[in-house]
Amino acid sequence: MSPDALKEWVTHAVGLLDLAVDSTEVSVGPASTTRPGRTTISIRSSDAELFIGPNGDHLRALNTLLRRMVEQKHGEEAANFLIDVNGYHEAQMESVRATARMFAQRARLFKREVEMEPMNPYERLVVHELFANDPDIETRSEGEGKFRHVVLAPR
Repeated sequence: MSPDALKEWVTHAVGLLDLAVDSTEVSVGPASTTRPGRTTISIRSSDAELFIGPNGDHLRALNTLLRRMVEQKHGEEAANFLIDVNGYHEAQMESVRATARMFAQRARLFKREVEMEPMNPYERLVVHELFANDPDIETRSEGEGKFRHVVLAPR
């Protein structure tokens, strides 16, 4: 599914929610050798608090629902997209990165493993990617279910 077709589809689906959408932009992130770049659909809305919900729950649910719908109709590769409202998701991910950097400094300084708080799978992926090429820090996930978290360890 092309980014423009995806934008049109998401715009239509979000329009059914009867929430204000001021603008919609599409961007495609860089591709890696193992997977294509993720398409981000950035929505600007005066109803952002309704889109996002408490702790981002509504936005997470909306992303899951729309990805599943696209995946069923167009396949798994077409469902590699993210809906972000008023920059909320990117701000959350930057907060996760900042926390991970701070914990990595502790691991380097004290030469001991540091455990982060439990995170969802995407947040853990962001942390693992952040330190993928770091010569001093290695990461691994531990725990089960909602208690799964990242451990930062000095190499």
